[in-house]
Amino acid sequence: METESRGSGGETVEARSEEARAAAERPTPPPATHETEDERFLSSPVEVGVRPPGERALARDAWRVFRIMGEFVEGFEALSQQGPCVSFFGSARAWATDQDYLACVETARRLGEAGFGIITGGGPGIMEAANQGAREAGVPSIGCNIELPFEQGTNHFVDISVDFRYFFVRKTMFVKYAEAFVIFPGGFGTMDELFESLTLIQTGKIRDFPVVLFGTEYWAGLMGWIRETMLEKGKISEDDLRIFCITDDPEEVVRHILERYRAMNGRAPRS
Repeated sequence: METESRGSGGETVEARSEEARAAAERPTPPPATHETEDERFLSSPVEVGVRPPGERALARDAWRVFRIMGEFVEGFEALSQQGPCVSFFGSARAWATDQDYLACVETARRLGEAGFGIITGGGPGIMEAANQGAREAGVPSIGCNIELPFEQGTNHFVDISVDFRYFFVRKTMFVKYAEAFVIFPGGFGTMDELFESLTLIQTGKIRDFPVVLFGTEYWAGLMGWIRETMLEKGKISEDDLRIFCITDDPEEVVRHILERYRAMNGRAPRS
């Protein structure tokens, strides 16, 4: 007798949701092809059982400071004249037919129509969606691309492209030239940007900086853990939960960010 194929949870293969099948087909990064500047910078020059590095290693790291300085200068020159912007984050593993992608295009377009330029990481997926929305609104569509150990081209909706070798320089640009963050569902990189922004706000490094998480269902598990574990165990306070908001509505994203911007600046962006 023919048996049904079942997964580890007892469900039949045929019963897997369309969403799960689509997720399995998402593009994944190819294998590393070369060593990046970030990797060289972060690698320890000291090996186990070997004496401390000599003057050559010290000089190499010291000279790298000038390359880092140059990267900051390049970013400042490219972004300082673009006017108020909003930075978007989310998964590179998203298709143009995904609901998140389509919602991101609409959200970025609406923010553009409200007067904000759009900054992304310049890559595919949600980044591409946000740049598409910026292009449709006719506002600066900015991509801050990063050197990776595999090739990642800049998406074709980017009008102003800045390439970075160092993650920490690039992350500075996302914060420095943005009035808010909009964070769509994503992976480790998205979480990194989310928690860095929350830390900067919590510690007072940046103030009155809206952080909007898009997708209540996606973020529900994380929010539950934050409330039921972090808050319950006293690792954060009730006020910390007010740093961000969560929505499924592009119009609410725009309304929230505009209200905060007007409260801080007394006017609308690009007015």
